[in-house]
Amino acid sequence: MNWIITNIKWIMVISGVLTSTMVYAALAPDAALQSNFGETVDAPLARMIVRNWGALIAMVGAMLIYGAFRPAARGLALSVAGASKVVFIALVLSEGSRYLGQQVGIAVAIDSVMVLLFLAYALSASRHVN
Repeated sequence: MNWIITNIKWIMVISGVLTSTMVYAALAPDAALQSNFGETVDAPLARMIVRNWGALIAMVGAMLIYGAFRPAARGLALSVAGASKVVFIALVLSEGSRYLGQQVGIAVAIDSVMVLLFLAYALSASRHVN
């Protein structure tokens, strides 16, 4: 697990860049929903919520990138991003296999790896401090 501590900066940068790509949902909500979930929404309120969702996810990605270069912010960035990803994974999985065949299934897999890396870093870092 020492390699995670050594490479956390780049793990966070890569995770942050991948997470930030969801700014796409803020810019093109219908296209983002279609490409990720295979569905669209027609209501203006739903589009606004999807745009907000995309913007918030992009901000989490930016926070990961910021934390990569600011060690004092790493704990908060990793905690918020990890919690956000766990909630997303749980929500997608709560629908069973309905969306897993879509692009969002890949996102669930990648986010799961990110969460495991973030958790491994937190555990390894706490052992290094003690």
